[in-house]
Amino acid sequence: MLPYIDYPFFYAANLLGASTDELKLIASFLFSYPLAAVLKRIPDSRPTQKNLFVIVVSLFYLVGLFDLWTGLRTLLISSVGAYAIAACISGPFMPWIAFVFLMGHMSVSHIYRQFANSPHQIDITGAQMVLVMKLSGFCWNIHDGRLPAKDLSDYQRERALTKLPGALDFAAYVLFFPSLFVGPAFDFVDYRRWIETSMFELPPGADPSLRAPTRKKRKIPRSGTPAAWKAAEGLCCVFAFTKLSGWYTTELLLSDQYMSYGLLRRIWILHVFCFTARLKFCGVWILSEGACILSGMGYKGVDPKTGKVMWNRLQNVNLWGVETAQNVREYLENWNINTNYWLRNYMYLRVTPRGKKPGFRASLATFVTSAIWHGFYPGYHLTFILASFLQNTAKKFRRHIRPFFLSPDGKTPTKYKIYYDFCGFLATQASFSFTTAPFMILGLKDCLTVWARVYFYCVIGVAVSMAFFASPAKQWLTEKLASRNAPKIKSSQSQDDLPTLGLPNDPGKDLGDAISEVRAEVELRRRKSPQKN
Repeated sequence: MLPYIDYPFFYAANLLGASTDELKLIASFLFSYPLAAVLKRIPDSRPTQKNLFVIVVSLFYLVGLFDLWTGLRTLLISSVGAYAIAACISGPFMPWIAFVFLMGHMSVSHIYRQFANSPHQIDITGAQMVLVMKLSGFCWNIHDGRLPAKDLSDYQRERALTKLPGALDFAAYVLFFPSLFVGPAFDFVDYRRWIETSMFELPPGADPSLRAPTRKKRKIPRSGTPAAWKAAEGLCCVFAFTKLSGWYTTELLLSDQYMSYGLLRRIWILHVFCFTARLKFCGVWILSEGACILSGMGYKGVDPKTGKVMWNRLQNVNLWGVETAQNVREYLENWNINTNYWLRNYMYLRVTPRGKKPGFRASLATFVTSAIWHGFYPGYHLTFILASFLQNTAKKFRRHIRPFFLSPDGKTPTKYKIYYDFCGFLATQASFSFTTAPFMILGLKDCLTVWARVYFYCVIGVAVSMAFFASPAKQWLTEKLASRNAPKIKSSQSQDDLPTLGLPNDPGKDLGDAISEVRAEVELRRRKSPQKN
């Protein structure tokens, strides 16, 4: 750690009542803005200087600001290990070996942090979680680069790496300072296109009017204004969190004062408690995204319809989308977006044999990966298990109840649709406040206590809904829809059906798929075994 660097943070922490490490983390995000502006101004023809600048700034954050020498060692072990596995092992098991190594190494950090029980002290766990996404994806990209192009999907072909990158490029990719501590994660091909500035070139035959405005001869488009808006949004979230977090605490939920309120007020307090926690995540994610935008990494081309530059390549959260979500899918799709991409593209679709639809194996593997990736606190697993059933229940409402509020064509809303949407908004927000509360409370006893204090309303609601759709009422609803010529809802595996945050789409259906898979596997092995005379 640099001498005397802690003094201003000690002083500010005493004034604001925050921890020194939390203030340092916010400061590192703010430092990243002017540093990203410097990074963007390094000449495009000097990628080596850009790489060195990225590495030096990240080292300053890790050891100069936070004194995380052991954290630096942790990142070094994961990075060198993944690179060595990709370089030395060939064959279909290489990315799985790397995945097990990275997840196992991160699990050690999770367990150490859980036993240390210092929630306000910054350690390397957050950065390592981001690194696991980047490095596991990197190993899959190397694996894809060794396969024939015809065996890859469009997504895989776009990100495949036909050769290992140089050590300097790889180190800068690992230590990209605008997203070092909290993400967002991205693939190496994005970093290579950014460092080579090919990301900002128009595709062949594109309209020249779609070229983004730049300064002088620089290829990276002007990004100061969108980055400034992200910084303002992130700071507003952080400021709101600092104000609300002193009022809406776990201690309040466990206090006698909380039980002196009526049920509706207790539910409202629980909702604001979860909203406050979301503000913390949104604040740091949005600040980090803004620094990525300023560096140019957030560039996603020009919208051909509006002619506006899109800077949402690395968007990790849409706060408005979360807080106004009218259904579970909409809620989850706007939260931790890059983690959803990672789980979908590097787990859910990877465990599915080529040419087959994802089934129980894919859902279970994704669910377990997401749960372990987040950590081992009991509260995390309570959230994930209940959210899985909540997601399934919400899909049944959307499939069997929502069509009654649409015209027979299945698209045009009726005049009563607004009431369905309002009820969906209330149900979604109240359900997720209950479901995600253990994610902040963490301890099993305290989680169950808080749930009991609001009478397990979400658990009971999910159970009643599952019983309703398992009863003859489901058939009655289906017949009523058929009688009004509603379009038949096809069961297809679309992007919307893919699991979000590792939650199985339909636990009951997935269990049936599991039984079918096991029977098919047993039958296949029986046929292959030699017949006895």
